[in-house]
Amino acid sequence: MDIEDYPRTILEFEQCFATEEACRRYLFQLRWPEGFCCPRCGHRQAWTTKRRLYRCRHCDYQVSVTAGTIFQDTRKPLRLWFRAIWHVTGQKIGVSALGLQRVLGLPRYETTWTWLQKLRVAMVRPGRDRLSGIIEVDETYIGGEKPGKRGRGAAGKALVVVAVQEKERHIGRIRLYRVTDASADSLTQAVQDAVEPGSMVRTDGWRGYRQLASLGYDHAVIRETADVGENLLPLAHRAASLLKRWLLGTHQGAVRASHLDYYLDEFTFRFNRRTSGSRGKLFYRLVQQAVQVQPVKGDDLRGRCPNPIKHNI
Repeated sequence: MDIEDYPRTILEFEQCFATEEACRRYLFQLRWPEGFCCPRCGHRQAWTTKRRLYRCRHCDYQVSVTAGTIFQDTRKPLRLWFRAIWHVTGQKIGVSALGLQRVLGLPRYETTWTWLQKLRVAMVRPGRDRLSGIIEVDETYIGGEKPGKRGRGAAGKALVVVAVQEKERHIGRIRLYRVTDASADSLTQAVQDAVEPGSMVRTDGWRGYRQLASLGYDHAVIRETADVGENLLPLAHRAASLLKRWLLGTHQGAVRASHLDYYLDEFTFRFNRRTSGSRGKLFYRLVQQAVQVQPVKGDDLRGRCPNPIKHNI
């Protein structure tokens, strides 16, 4: 099957990826669309060994089609991985680890959770382009109601920068970044990661954004008040509300602080592709990105924060 000729229905999916070899061929095409390229020396020709490895004819380096991808060292069939990706991309509002475990029939919850986290890592396309045009930027707090200080600097909550591209007065693409605080260093770095220089960036009057003009942005202060949670910029406010609703509805409002970044990546992936009418195209994109990102070990995904953040809308 040609890589662009992705399956449109579950029947087509089952026919296209009925065997392990079919899955391997698909990964090969996605990883090396112009033919094999040795990761070590760049040579274009290789032998195929009995262990299904590609042995470079120039330097004798051996590599598998899954090496250097999120599938590296997996003990499960690629067919099962592909079914997981098909299910994940087919659920409009996302899927929980428990729900995916039931669909795949995996015996251990931890295995399913690790798979989901790896797929969330793959949802961030390496070298993805930054937002451009007119961008609204604001922050929102992820976390339940706690006693103490309100607004910027609130204790016990995660601060997330929300960057939203305006598209005919509606929400276009978004970027979400968790930051340590609302300082100028944190906020300007998030904007630089998310927005192309030369774009118009609309913010409130918080002093953390005052450096944007000197960094090559057309900075427009839309409102002078800088109180988080009140009178937010409309597009950024809408995106933040949808994020919190998604966290509460899909993940029951309990996400560990150390894992929040993965969920922000998943929401961004789904939101920016919300108008796609093809389930197969989303499947194709996620598999394509899965062979481009570096391997992720299960131990790297396990956070150390003992208590989940409770999300309130």
